[in-house]
Amino acid sequence: MNLQKFLVPIALLAGVVLAYRSYGWAGVAAAASVLVFGVLLHFTRMMQVLKRAANRPVGYVDSAVMLNAKLKPGMTLLHVIAMTRALGQLKSVKGEQPEVFCWTDGSQSHVSCTFVGGKLSHHELFRPQLPEDAAA
Repeated sequence: MNLQKFLVPIALLAGVVLAYRSYGWAGVAAAASVLVFGVLLHFTRMMQVLKRAANRPVGYVDSAVMLNAKLKPGMTLLHVIAMTRALGQLKSVKGEQPEVFCWTDGSQSHVSCTFVGGKLSHHELFRPQLPEDAAA
């Protein structure tokens, strides 16, 4: 169970109550201003990430091997999109969990990422096999 879903709103509410007890309605106004500022910062970051991703082909990354090395379980989809600067190609059924996205590089290597609830749960690197004639 994800405690962050419950702890963050409770902490925010406790902060507003504490602001009211300490400074009255002026404290509530200041706490609300801080909360709105935080939401606006998050929204601005999200829009910047999506604007950068809009200028790249869907599912493309410069190096799948480097992406695979940087990925860690628990990363959000927004963080992975910020790292790749491209939207992932959806491989699963739209709107169903888990979501599987794929990023491919120029050498046809690709990283397949599985997201559950917006968080990375598993990632796997696939590299194409070289023909035996080319390897020799």
